[in-house]
Amino acid sequence: MSGYFITFEGGEGSGKTSVIESLNKYFTEKGFEVVVTREPGGIEIAEQIRNIILNKDNVQMDKLTEAYLFAASRRQHLVERVIPELEKGAIVLCDRFVDSSIVYQGYARDIGMDKVYDINKVVIGEFMPDLTLFFDVRPEIGLKRILDNLRKVNRLDLEEKDFHNKVYEGYQKLVKRFPSRIKVVDAEKNIEEVKQETIKIVEDFLDDLSKV
Repeated sequence: MSGYFITFEGGEGSGKTSVIESLNKYFTEKGFEVVVTREPGGIEIAEQIRNIILNKDNVQMDKLTEAYLFAASRRQHLVERVIPELEKGAIVLCDRFVDSSIVYQGYARDIGMDKVYDINKVVIGEFMPDLTLFFDVRPEIGLKRILDNLRKVNRLDLEEKDFHNKVYEGYQKLVKRFPSRIKVVDAEKNIEEVKQETIKIVEDFLDDLSKV
């Protein structure tokens, strides 16, 4: 595949969406073919699954059911949207991918990080992002942003503080496990600084590839 798959990770309220929009504009203006998408979702079938996962009424959802729903959504999104765009040579910017499942269901839900990765290997095989940016923001700051910005609250937002703390811990573990792929962005800075830091990381990544 001639394109590049760049994913964005972080806890609730980390500011990923705003930064992805800026990256899209910046690199499109530079002449790159850019595709913005998200997980769960990105295409019709996956968006339907997203509605089930995030519906605030589904509080009785079993943790394994949740994990498999994310994996099912991921598979459809991957084969219908991500891979075809990469084959066309696009830069695909995706808000969340398999790392989210490893952290949210594997670590925070106590299913096991390796077990959730094994579940997802069935649907993604060896396919992984070329670059992942982790937006590092403490849970108490991220959740406050959601309330301050009046963003629509979903089922995961309503989890207890301990859950969000475990999500944060899980991401720290992944950063240490995959340091060459996952780059950390200090998302507690003001939004313009975060955007500029992210752009530089992606530009450096593309520059390094052009020298190979």
